[in-house]
Amino acid sequence: MRSCHKCSTEITLEGLIGFKEECPRCTAPLHSCCNCRFHDPAAHNQCREPGTEFIRDREGANFCDSFGMRDSDASAGGAVVDEAAKSALADLFKI
Repeated sequence: MRSCHKCSTEITLEGLIGFKEECPRCTAPLHSCCNCRFHDPAAHNQCREPGTEFIRDREGANFCDSFGMRDSDASAGGAVVDEAAKSALADLFKI
């Protein structure tokens, strides 16, 4: 399932997301780093795709050729894994 990074509205557009596509609910640009499957704040240039140009506004529309809409199910799964890891770490320090 695809969803808007800003309001979490489900995006039903099929195929590629155009440069000017907007969220039908909040009008946030869909072709932005925050919606991209390669966006990673911890990575160099905040992108896991090598060779991409620096983009200052991660929430704004951009013309990156490497853009691929992220799957919101995958990002939700990452949050579950993070919580499990934090819980395991906390268990190490219990007295």
